[in-house]
Amino acid sequence: MIQVLVSDPIQKEALTPLLENPAFEVKFKVGLKPEELAREMNGCQVLLVRSETKVTAQLMESAKGLKLVGRAGVGVDNIDITAASKKGVIVMNVPGGNTISAAEHAVAMMMSLARNIPQADASLKAGLWERKKFVGTEVAGKTLGVLGLGRIGREAALRALGLGMTVVGYDPMADPVWCKIAGISLVPLIDLYRASDFITIHMPLIPSGPGKTVHFIGASAFAEMKSGVRLINCARGGLVDEAELLKAIESGKVKGAALDVFEQEPPKDSPLLKRSEVVLTPHLGASTEEAQEKVAVELAHAVAEYFEKGIARNAINLPVSVPPELQPYLALAERLGRFSSQLVEGKIQRVSLSYRGVLGRYNPTPFTQQALMGVLSARNEPATAVNSLEKAKELGIYVEETVASEAQEYTSLLTVEIKSSNTVRRVAGTVFRGNEPRFVEVDGHGVDVVPEGHMLVLTNVDRPGVIGFLGTLLGEAGVNIAGFDLGRTAKGKEAISILTLDSPVPDPILSRIKGHPAILGVQLVKS
Repeated sequence: MIQVLVSDPIQKEALTPLLENPAFEVKFKVGLKPEELAREMNGCQVLLVRSETKVTAQLMESAKGLKLVGRAGVGVDNIDITAASKKGVIVMNVPGGNTISAAEHAVAMMMSLARNIPQADASLKAGLWERKKFVGTEVAGKTLGVLGLGRIGREAALRALGLGMTVVGYDPMADPVWCKIAGISLVPLIDLYRASDFITIHMPLIPSGPGKTVHFIGASAFAEMKSGVRLINCARGGLVDEAELLKAIESGKVKGAALDVFEQEPPKDSPLLKRSEVVLTPHLGASTEEAQEKVAVELAHAVAEYFEKGIARNAINLPVSVPPELQPYLALAERLGRFSSQLVEGKIQRVSLSYRGVLGRYNPTPFTQQALMGVLSARNEPATAVNSLEKAKELGIYVEETVASEAQEYTSLLTVEIKSSNTVRRVAGTVFRGNEPRFVEVDGHGVDVVPEGHMLVLTNVDRPGVIGFLGTLLGEAGVNIAGFDLGRTAKGKEAISILTLDSPVPDPILSRIKGHPAILGVQLVKS
């Protein structure tokens, strides 16, 4: 049974796809200290979090059986992605579930800045009536600069357009066609700073490298902005240099700021807490009933799908996306790798993968990762799709890929060939009827096998009596044959027989099968 630990507040009802699935056991342990969490992680394969739990390298090192960390939300700043990848742990988020909530919160913060709503509310509740003190400004006719035009940025921009604002955007990855249709002008960063009356940030926090975004808004950015600008950050703490923001507010360059996220959360002793020009909320961008339910439900489905079908939807550390129509080939690749690995004797030296047809027109990396995971796992080498390429390299296994856009009889064909010190075996497969994996070739022999359960793979001389012998022997041992397929190149020559069984074959029976004069080789394989 797959053990799931939920360590942050996630609605229990939203995890129904896991709670009602007999393959999963879910336990809720919220608010644990790091050492307590490490103890609870013992034996767990899945950890589900929001933003409170810090999933550190130390935690993952102590969680020996951990296979997947799921974040019920978008940001994964609280998860050590590098450490997870090294350990082969998949990190999965839910990028779309809180989009509307986050966009609406940014707009609400903008309106609060424009009309001084929080300050006026506090004043009135203090027994004052200060109408002149809280004169605001209209947003209609003003310019909003949007930094980052991903899902949330686009939704915030559309709402601003509905309020009668002019919207300019900066995002090197933005879709110019969509922006033109929506009525958003893509401009250079410096032009956005100089034109905007309001600026809202919707970027990821990237700590280092060429795309670094830590302190993206700092002294040089404030220097270019229009005097009296209002700034909104509901994206990530650290995107704004808070010390420089304070200086810009004190100088009057920034008339007001609205922050939902902070460099340190909670922002203890921050001078910004004392500034009347600053509107603050405690990381509420995704905190709506609808968003929290949607992300939890979507995450639960994604976790179940990964363990049942091998599809890692929205995996942060599996960066190559797979089109929906090709996702069943991920599970096929893993089964081909696992199956072929068990046919080979000796140390594996090379794994060759061939992608043909529609499959050959896409990046083969995710399928290769899955196949290698199957190859290594079948040999008790702990690996996942995240670290299987690196594991193969460490073990001295040479991996090669070939692609071709045609596959003759099949829409797509995936072939795995494994060479060891004394064996070469080749297995090919495809997907039938949308999502049914099939093995269609073993060592050049055509077959039609659904890979499931225990499988007895025999190389035999094609002559009368072999099938009868197998049936009688297995029947006497109480082993039921669920399926049988024979592949041969010519009558009376060498053939491949594959029997799908409801239970494993006892060792004494396996020895008797191997002793038959027409049987050249036998492997008992678990798919």
